[in-house]
Amino acid sequence: MSRIPVLSRRTVLRGMGTLLALPLLDVMRPRVARAAAPAPRRFVTFYTPCGIHMPKWTPEAEGAGWGLTPTLASLAPVKNDVLVLSGLNNLPGKPDGDGHHAAATAAFLSCRKAYKTEGTNIRTGISMDQVLANSVGKATRFPSLELGIDQGKGIGNCDSGYACPYANNIAWAGPATPVPKETKPRAAFDRLFADFDPGATQAELAKRKAYGLSIIDTVRSDAKALEGKLGTTDRRKLDEYFTGVRELELRVNAMDGIGPQCGAVAAPADTVDVREKTKAMLDLIVLAFQCDLTRTCTFMLGNARSERVYSFLGLSGEHHAYSHHQRAQANYDALAKIDKWEVEQFSYLLQRMKGVLEEGGTLLDHSVAYFSSEIADGNMHEHKNLPILLAGRAGGAISPGRHVRYPGVPLANLYASLLTMLGVPTTTFGDDGTGPLTGLDG
Repeated sequence: MSRIPVLSRRTVLRGMGTLLALPLLDVMRPRVARAAAPAPRRFVTFYTPCGIHMPKWTPEAEGAGWGLTPTLASLAPVKNDVLVLSGLNNLPGKPDGDGHHAAATAAFLSCRKAYKTEGTNIRTGISMDQVLANSVGKATRFPSLELGIDQGKGIGNCDSGYACPYANNIAWAGPATPVPKETKPRAAFDRLFADFDPGATQAELAKRKAYGLSIIDTVRSDAKALEGKLGTTDRRKLDEYFTGVRELELRVNAMDGIGPQCGAVAAPADTVDVREKTKAMLDLIVLAFQCDLTRTCTFMLGNARSERVYSFLGLSGEHHAYSHHQRAQANYDALAKIDKWEVEQFSYLLQRMKGVLEEGGTLLDHSVAYFSSEIADGNMHEHKNLPILLAGRAGGAISPGRHVRYPGVPLANLYASLLTMLGVPTTTFGDDGTGPLTGLDG
């Protein structure tokens, strides 16, 4: 019989001022329960701004026979893990007058109408990710994780009389409390994987800084001691985890201009390549889930009314300007390029999650990944028939690999179902919810 002791999930590796969390290992689970205990269920939201060009998004066929459209083509490696949902509406996202992007972004996960104001008297509703965080978040070090690419203003008018917090946040802890997102990969990485050790000595901190040591190097002694206590599967998991952390650390260092340098160098730019920044943020999400540091995460690829210029796609105009296409073919073509790139990023996240093996399946099998935008067609500012992808199986609660239509059904009903399958029984949600969405399980 094995003599390997049970290891606490709170175990960390320590060295030279650093605390490094560990992935979820078999040895952390009580031996009698390892075969029966299900893996944790996680939820990640992938928000993309300015809508989607729906003609190139929507599959014609329904059910399991759906085909990949030009915009969804990059999902081919994970097609059987994806559920395409058409027809869902988020009518609480309609503004009073103009301000469709900000009002709909405030309602993106809350399904609550935002009070129109440019001041500080903002009001919408708690978002479903924070409902989840308030419940399952108690089991992890971080109740939730909020990430994004663009910081944006925290005050003032960002969209036709709607305050900036409406446009720049999708996570709301309460009606008047947006949860700020972290937009710097270095800060997010340090928060998750390079935590300061309050027991460190000044000499340890100085040595780490002076030598520019990797986090993995600083905890190597603790890691070797741990490896001797692990079985084959756990040693493989730990090796994969260290490799992932180190690769991400190198990429984050490169973005910051940290690392080997020769002579004077220019200060790093305030912004980095959105492609590298997005990839780093998505890798952080996967590692955070792999370590069971959190089970709830939101990611904003851009803020509402994004004015990003996708020059690497050969485009010279701003995203928001293209979204007001005026039925011009050139604008349609530009939007199709942007939409395709956005879905490619989501596909990357799904493939990374599918590559992490856990007890009884993969990280993706045990999770729900949700992709959508605040509106559908950007020219019409449509709050109906939103572009929605669900991926993963939520531990068996979702049967993916299909295209399902829900004409005229509130988006809030989807959130009620997701909360229930993720461990928070919910009958209705938001301003217009009427009950859980049926048919997600096949």
